[in-house]
Amino acid sequence: MSKMKLHFEDDLDYQQAAIAAVVDLFKGQEISRSEFTVTYRPESGPQGTLGLQENELGVGNRLQLVDDELLENLGDIQLRNGLGQDTVLQSGDFTVEMETGTGKTYVYLRTIFELNQEYGFTKFVIVVPSVAIKEGVYKTLEITREHFENLYPKAKGYEYFQYDSSKLGQVRNFATSSTIQIMVTTVGAINKKDVNNLYKENENTGGEKPIDLIKATNPIIIVDEPQSVDGGLKGAGKTALQAMNPLCTLRYSATHIQKHHMVYRLDAVDAYERGLVKQIEVASLEIEGGHNKPYVKLISTHNRQGTITAKVELDVASGKAVKRKILTVEDGDDLEQLTNRAIYENMQIGTIRVGPEETIEIKGPGLDKVLKPGMSHGGVDPDAQKRLMIRRTIKEHLDKELRFKETGRPIKVLSLFFIDTVEHYRQYDEDGNQVKGKYAQMFEEEYAKLAKSSDYQTLFGPIDFELEAADVHDGYFSIDKNKRWTETAENNQANRDNAERAYSLIMKDKEKLLSFDTKLKFIFSHSALREGWDNPNVFQICTLRDMNTERERRQTIGRGLRLAVNSDGAEKGRRIRGNDTNTLTVVATESYEEFAKNLQTEIEKDTGIKFGIVERHQFASVQVKNDDGTLQPLGAAASEQLWEHLKAADLIDGKGKVQDSLRTALKDGTLQLPEEFEDQASQIEGILKKLAGRLDIKNADDRKVIRTREAVLQSPEFKALWDRIKHKTTYRVEFDNSKLVDDAAEAIRKSDPITKTRARFRTAGLEIGKGGVSAKDGRQGAFTTINEDDIELPDIITDLQDKTQLTRSSIVDILLKSDRVEDFKRNPQQFIDQCAEAINRTKRLALVDGIRYQRIGDDHFYCQELFEQEELKTYLKNAIQTAKSVFEYVVYDSEGTERKFAEGLEANEAVKVYAKLPAWFKIPTPLGTYNPDWAVLVEEGGAEKLYFVVETKSSGWWDDLRHQEGAKIKCGEKHFAAIAIDPNPAEYIKVTSVDGMMKHT
Repeated sequence: MSKMKLHFEDDLDYQQAAIAAVVDLFKGQEISRSEFTVTYRPESGPQGTLGLQENELGVGNRLQLVDDELLENLGDIQLRNGLGQDTVLQSGDFTVEMETGTGKTYVYLRTIFELNQEYGFTKFVIVVPSVAIKEGVYKTLEITREHFENLYPKAKGYEYFQYDSSKLGQVRNFATSSTIQIMVTTVGAINKKDVNNLYKENENTGGEKPIDLIKATNPIIIVDEPQSVDGGLKGAGKTALQAMNPLCTLRYSATHIQKHHMVYRLDAVDAYERGLVKQIEVASLEIEGGHNKPYVKLISTHNRQGTITAKVELDVASGKAVKRKILTVEDGDDLEQLTNRAIYENMQIGTIRVGPEETIEIKGPGLDKVLKPGMSHGGVDPDAQKRLMIRRTIKEHLDKELRFKETGRPIKVLSLFFIDTVEHYRQYDEDGNQVKGKYAQMFEEEYAKLAKSSDYQTLFGPIDFELEAADVHDGYFSIDKNKRWTETAENNQANRDNAERAYSLIMKDKEKLLSFDTKLKFIFSHSALREGWDNPNVFQICTLRDMNTERERRQTIGRGLRLAVNSDGAEKGRRIRGNDTNTLTVVATESYEEFAKNLQTEIEKDTGIKFGIVERHQFASVQVKNDDGTLQPLGAAASEQLWEHLKAADLIDGKGKVQDSLRTALKDGTLQLPEEFEDQASQIEGILKKLAGRLDIKNADDRKVIRTREAVLQSPEFKALWDRIKHKTTYRVEFDNSKLVDDAAEAIRKSDPITKTRARFRTAGLEIGKGGVSAKDGRQGAFTTINEDDIELPDIITDLQDKTQLTRSSIVDILLKSDRVEDFKRNPQQFIDQCAEAINRTKRLALVDGIRYQRIGDDHFYCQELFEQEELKTYLKNAIQTAKSVFEYVVYDSEGTERKFAEGLEANEAVKVYAKLPAWFKIPTPLGTYNPDWAVLVEEGGAEKLYFVVETKSSGWWDDLRHQEGAKIKCGEKHFAAIAIDPNPAEYIKVTSVDGMMKHT
């Protein structure tokens, strides 16, 4: 079997937007670099050079833009991306927020190459908080080299290295090389000035301090997980970053504490709703009737204004039932009184300790027990619960393996267990020999039982199940000098070395784990895999420890959010999309409602997302079509006007909080907006729906495989409907080149004026007091034009050819006919960017206008049998039961339009049969495949049967061809016209309701 190799996609729109958000900060910057002298002093001695100095040229980054130009670019980017606009450039720090699993590392690495290509920047330092993330970044650099060198051939020969204080010659090479240089380091390796070689003169750097060489290059610093790197406002991490004299600092994370000049945001809700990460389901372990022992569990301790309290979980009598509740207690509290249960007779809370070593004492007859957070006394045996959770995880794993095998999908399934302590998985006897801990024993026993089950016989041949059980699991933990596993900590160099040994192994195994050649499928870990490691084929995560910290759930599910990849076949290493494959199952003791609630709380605290809050700038990035057909953002003023309308209509309160009246209006489709926003209604409603709802986490027990209804599928009526829509087509695009040239030239002619380079002064007053020195922003001067007579004009033809993929002759014709060539001299980069945007916009319009579909032939069609062969899976809360559909349930994406349309089809007597067209029914277009919504057969009063293919949306935006989905719908319309050869063909229509469809009868 060939070596596993991950495939990297280079055309994901959200990643390109994140890259552009950083690259466009320097819009107007020309390709340039700085140069400086690096001295080399050879050692003296018989073979020396008599003390003569040898100099070498150092190469660094150079920023030409002034602050006001950066601020203007920043404002444009923030408006484009729907973010609040900064009015002052406080620092050179810029923030990119990307949810875990969406390719953050790929984005910032590719940003390096874009910045080099556009502006010539060559020196980059990546700073990370831990060995785990450092190893992950270095691994990504290794496996993306071929990918990036194909995308950026001029960057071939770029160098990257892990900073090592014993190999400081690498720092000298970093300073002197003219190629792209990428240094990767942990903050722990650079933030201790007194003991770190980075700040000491060294012969390997020509007698200079390595930090001085780095400073001279003005590197662009990329901080991965800055909330863990900075060490607070005055932390050593932040100081170490500033010591490098960066040109700017780019900060990437899903969890920012300080949000310096946000340029792009892809938050947890965006990623989840757009299908960029796995959907999440929770398999909850719920104990019923387990209240026969006095149960106490410590959640946390607190010291508020000198009052010491603890939060504990108790079994409380509530009416006729006993319910497990979290209560606040103090020293001396009587548990029988608190719970109103005699089983707690004479039990009291003892001493409560807060701080790093949180504990609580439980006292009673013959009882004097100390609990730490997460520990419990009484109740159901914790080990029995852990065994059940391990068993459920194995079952979920084998179920997925079985489903993937039956449907022919070559996907290696992985499961991850997070445990409370290493000794529960692996122990050592007096001679240092490995001994299985209780979790390892539980796993092997439960795996062997399930593997022998008749349900999974097709997965296993004639094997020794005991040996098989031992081969499929292993642990990843820190490794000490004696090669024993140990608890993970990175608080000193020895522990960092332990972690390094473990993480190096993990990263080397990352691709192996995806291969069927490797038996290992179940991974046990403590904290080693919390950050820096994830694997796309983790489908189950089992938490055999309590999730107490505020970020525990996000960190846990983050290890399995990435979309899965194929492990074999022609698509080996390529990403798989769609929720039918990409579902992450979390096995936990929390109910799924509690998990969803707590996860939402974590997201709110981590990211600053305000669920249910409409902010005043919320609609600023909504796209508005101008009279000439171009698009521009709605803007902050209009957004505020819309916000005031919602408040006046009592749809939000004075703080922007969504009211039930707005939720009702969105659900019923009755939201009323001012007339001037009518064309943007669908965009505005989309934003409000996101803000009005909670993150949707499914209940694993509601998962259902949707069956076909044979009576409908095999009926003559459905066969007649299917025969009219099943045929496949091919397409070609016919451009009228002369018209394209004329239209593009006209678009450039009407585009904005080109301005020369401008500058202005910003004045800040210093205030010096006992509290320190602070700068108070003051006056801003007017813009002054800078006449640059020494600009070296770039090759505009080649540049536009790369950006538009048109021929050189076409580009020359467009520029000459635009009558704007003289503007090129005023500001070359601005002119090139504006031309490229105008040309590409014109191309999209011409693409749809010129597409021609042709039916391939009678032998190329979608078989009706696919309805039975392709499994359809959903959750019951997203489906309605039907009688006329080819499926027993209709699965809907939209609570409003699609659900109402399905209900309307069921209620309308003229509708005989219909189908919500499955995802495998695809029509090819130049913009990606298109999946129509519905196929419907109507027969009213015995009249002629009418066949429809129906596209449903909440509004009529589909005729705007600048909208990609609108362009795909137009292509679909042409496809069905091409296959319409029957005397009574299926008619392709676009409607918002069943009543609208019936108007076509």
